[in-house]
Amino acid sequence: MKKLFALFLLINCAIYAKPMNFVFILADDLGIKDLGAEGSTFYETPNLDGLAKSSARFTDGYSTCQVCSPSRASIMLGQYPATHGITEYIGAASGLAWKRNTKVMPAEYVRALPAEDVTIAEAMKAAGYKTFFTGKWHLGGKGSYPEDHGFDVNIGGYEKGGPYGNGKVGGFFSPYGNPKMEDGPKGESLSVRLGMETAKFIEANKDEKFFAYLSFYAVHAPIQTTHSLWEKYRAKAEKMGLVENDKRFIFDRTQAVRQVQDNPIYAGMMESMDEGVGVVLKKLKELGLDKNTVVIFTSDNGGVSSGDAYATSCLPLRGGKGRQWEGGIRQPFYIHVPGIADEEKFIAVPATGADFYPTILDLAGLELKPEQHVDGVSLKAAMQGQPMPKRDLFWHYPHYGNQGGEPSSIIRSGDWKLIHYYEDGRKELYKISDDLGEQNDLASSHPEKAQELAKKLDSWLAEKKAKFPQKDQRYKAEAAQMTLKNKEQKQMQALEKSHARYLDKNYKGNGKQRSNGYLEIR
Repeated sequence: MKKLFALFLLINCAIYAKPMNFVFILADDLGIKDLGAEGSTFYETPNLDGLAKSSARFTDGYSTCQVCSPSRASIMLGQYPATHGITEYIGAASGLAWKRNTKVMPAEYVRALPAEDVTIAEAMKAAGYKTFFTGKWHLGGKGSYPEDHGFDVNIGGYEKGGPYGNGKVGGFFSPYGNPKMEDGPKGESLSVRLGMETAKFIEANKDEKFFAYLSFYAVHAPIQTTHSLWEKYRAKAEKMGLVENDKRFIFDRTQAVRQVQDNPIYAGMMESMDEGVGVVLKKLKELGLDKNTVVIFTSDNGGVSSGDAYATSCLPLRGGKGRQWEGGIRQPFYIHVPGIADEEKFIAVPATGADFYPTILDLAGLELKPEQHVDGVSLKAAMQGQPMPKRDLFWHYPHYGNQGGEPSSIIRSGDWKLIHYYEDGRKELYKISDDLGEQNDLASSHPEKAQELAKKLDSWLAEKKAKFPQKDQRYKAEAAQMTLKNKEQKQMQALEKSHARYLDKNYKGNGKQRSNGYLEIR
């Protein structure tokens, strides 16, 4: 009997001693309010909702930028964009190459993930992990692909920021025209395919330590779904009384902003991406790897409520992708850790994408690399219920967002958030704990607080040797005012009309109902 008991203990100890595996899931342009777990009543995301209910949920979790490439680089390097230098999505114009009529020229920026830095993939590979990447990369071209930065396997990751293919084919349904991934059967869903590739890698490496990085192209434009999913969500919108709405947009300073979630095409995309997540979670459970696999989920920036396809609403958060308010930077931030954070717990510690790098090392039992992840901290203590040192969070985006964002830098300090604008030096001050929607600018009523935070922000920018936009001598104020007025009047009318059409029973996808049965808007 004693021998059997000893054997039982040995088996249990061996199971417990299994190293942690890691699955990092990154959505593209998904707003925190797009998830059922975060309050959406229109989109259906049962797999992500289930993950949220078995994870530490950082309620004040942020991306390090309001656009994609900078925040993706931060996850890879554990650094703020001002540190690694990728402050804009790679491919955007800057300096004199900038041809828009604006007050300042966007700052120059680094256009590929720096080769001298040690990525989280390289750190995990050095520790004996099998490393895998699939999906959107957008961190440099040839010589700076995922396989050049520590990933053993790369399926689908290259320089493009969306599923644009080779110009002849592309999008969220096969044929993809992706040089880093073979096409699937005609009409195959890209989001489900990426989930299947991840599951296949997990099964092939079930007896190894692995670090799998699933980087969805969804829900970035073009917005596409199947006809059947469009029909499902069109009917749902009708049932919810959303079809007759003629006030889907407001104009907020520089651009129209969507105020309601009722887009049936985008809803179909959300469901397909969630299905891809489900494929991975199901495989982990099927193989018994859910007992020793950390699963992380976040998004690279806020939802697209302005610009692109104007696809979703981020309310009650203001703005969305590309913009400096909470809608552009506050993200779903879920970390599921067996034995530590495997039941829903809400954590109010402010966290950013730079924190994932040291957190993963810490959870893997590996030595931290503070000289690399200089701006990130491990969140393991917070998940264990231990106090975390207080710190300020910073953002630096010296560019114009395609979605109406303005060149700015931000500091969040406790409950307070200060935004400094580079066009004219003005500042906005919000008390986030009382005003999550950032409707009440307190800069004039609390000048001492604004000055205190501005001083901290200036000091941080100087420490980082941040690059700034420069005054554009080509700027024509009268023409700019006319453009803005035209936007406010004509754009709003056009958007209301086009978005109402998506819920028309006879909608054909902007006249592009494809042979494989899906609809699209761009």
